[in-house]
Amino acid sequence: MEIRSLRYFLAAAREENMTRAAELLHVTQPTLSKALRSLEDELGKKLFTRHSFSISLTEEGILLRDRAADLVAMADKIEKEFLSLDDITGGELFLGLAESYQIRHLAKEIRKFKSVYPKLRYHITSGDTEQVTEKLDKGLLDFAVLCDTPDTRKYDHIAFPEPDIWGVVMPHDAPLAVKEKICIDDLIGLPLFSSRQGWENDISRWCGERRDELHLEGSFRLAYNASVFVKEGLGYQLCLDHLINTSPESGLVFRPLHPRLEARLFLIWNKYQTFTPIAERFLAQVKNSFAEY
Repeated sequence: MEIRSLRYFLAAAREENMTRAAELLHVTQPTLSKALRSLEDELGKKLFTRHSFSISLTEEGILLRDRAADLVAMADKIEKEFLSLDDITGGELFLGLAESYQIRHLAKEIRKFKSVYPKLRYHITSGDTEQVTEKLDKGLLDFAVLCDTPDTRKYDHIAFPEPDIWGVVMPHDAPLAVKEKICIDDLIGLPLFSSRQGWENDISRWCGERRDELHLEGSFRLAYNASVFVKEGLGYQLCLDHLINTSPESGLVFRPLHPRLEARLFLIWNKYQTFTPIAERFLAQVKNSFAEY
């Protein structure tokens, strides 16, 4: 199975039209059709249902699409890594990041690093622990940043210099907004929004056996989306400080939880990972900088 065939397949799957896919790939439509039929013959499965003016994926095609995307991404990453081996002024970095105000420390390190290696190119993927560690495990990332305690059996890590603080985002005119801190008794009976990861880990740690007294109205992977629901008066958002705009113009306020609940951020990488020269140098800089705090 050739990477080129998988690229052709992904383009056709994305466009759902052979003519448009061929134009994007800069090949003729007969060439594309022949490559896709050869791929189907090789796998022994029908990948597309062909209609008069469009195509759609079969169940087998959907399975291949998910696998092919990872394979092509890995091939691209390997190619870029080898191209950068002799480039002492730059290279490629691939990072998967959790949502956190502490990411500013990493951004600062990238800015400093780029002043030394001006041809540095970095690629950022955002997501929760499950999403970014999946890509890290597949070798699609050099590093990941987790707002969660890393599995030390699989990953090496360093902690970020500062913790995040958990709290509640609510409309500025909500009854709880007059309080300086929010305790668990304040939240009982209220519709709450949180990330599933935060609810299962940090919030559970904070509540202990009383978490069942709280009502999770909805879970969100993106904090901003949850804040839109808060603005509409649908509930209260449990999240980390600084993730949501709570300036006076926003109509929202943030109040910390009491007792204080902190979350640590970690930069992680696979144990026994073989780094490209640029990734190795970047890690050394981050280790030295974070040690100074």
